[in-house]
Amino acid sequence: MPIDEARAFQPVRIAVLTVSDSRTLAEDKSGDALVERLTSAGHILAERVLLRDDTDDIVALLHRWCEDQEVDCVITTGGTGVTGRDVTPEALAALGGKDIPGFGELFRWISFGKIGTSTIQSRACAVVAHGTYIFALPGSTGAVKDGWDEILVHQLDSRFRPCNFVELMPRLKEV
Repeated sequence: MPIDEARAFQPVRIAVLTVSDSRTLAEDKSGDALVERLTSAGHILAERVLLRDDTDDIVALLHRWCEDQEVDCVITTGGTGVTGRDVTPEALAALGGKDIPGFGELFRWISFGKIGTSTIQSRACAVVAHGTYIFALPGSTGAVKDGWDEILVHQLDSRFRPCNFVELMPRLKEV
């Protein structure tokens, strides 16, 4: 992927949310992998939280992060499946932002090459809500690695060409 070395890298302040009824932060390997990747890429970990699969709690935290000037972007892991407790996409929808349908489509295309038709069980998605990017990845470490290594590392790099999400950040709150 083309990186324009003539452009300055702009670190993004990223909050990480793990959604899980079965893990603690100490057991959160997918969250650990995400934090390691984003900080290694030069970004700033703004905050890291683990919440149970509860739509109201997730929405409340996402609203707080969207209002926080120290958070540019949120990446969630977990809660994107099809079971009754998987509510992360519903929480993102409740924020009333703009869908980024290409994110989920691209994620599933990448995932298909690795896990075949099992990727259809993923509801990975993304929105821009209140001027903040929010990306929802499945909870497996492999899915986090795929989402970061194949999509987000590029789109959250201000030097990536021909375009990237970072260069749009100043315009996300336009009316």
